[in-house]
Amino acid sequence: MNHLAPSILAADFSKLGEQVLSVRKAGADYLHIDVMDGMFVPSISFGLPVIRSLRPVSDAVFDVHLMIEEPDRYLKEFKDAGADIITVHAESCKHLERTISHIHELGAKAGVALNPATPLSVLDYVLPEVDMVLIMSVNPGFGGQKFIDFSFDKIRELRKKINELGLDTDIEVDGGISLDNVSKVLEAGANVIVAGTAVFGGDISVNTSAFTEVLKRGDKRV
Repeated sequence: MNHLAPSILAADFSKLGEQVLSVRKAGADYLHIDVMDGMFVPSISFGLPVIRSLRPVSDAVFDVHLMIEEPDRYLKEFKDAGADIITVHAESCKHLERTISHIHELGAKAGVALNPATPLSVLDYVLPEVDMVLIMSVNPGFGGQKFIDFSFDKIRELRKKINELGLDTDIEVDGGISLDNVSKVLEAGANVIVAGTAVFGGDISVNTSAFTEVLKRGDKRV
């Protein structure tokens, strides 16, 4: 099944609760929450207090993307704050298999994110344990960047690996996705779409509805 995960990094923080309700009402079933520490990526974003404050407001799946160093230190805190999916970067984990196991032990789904230049081979021994792989289609840290075209080949290769292993692992894609390229991203094999500026820039309800319609059509092709 295809899912839209609006990235609240692009939301108006003075109206965050209201905008989270708007995207949910318009059909988005996930909420993508980027946590940045200023070390793994240059930017600093929101953390645990924001997630805790949003959890009572929305029944969406909280898709928490940890762009932080040594994420194991905070996994329990993010689960307790309301995360349903906790995604860590392969590049930031010293013992990736252990981190994935820890997330599962906490009762959350485990995602692994890969930066654009990180090869899929880092997943060779852990892919069967992962609930979702996040393919970064921009270099992480800032919103509004242009989609990196070689990401299409990376998505296709990952979908092929997943199918050959008989897995039902989700493929999420984040970075530079718009209504102009989302169909091609879906056709490559992704099924969880992160969109920030393309959702929150302008009429949020109209933008969300437009994305969800494309995702529904993609589901019918499966």
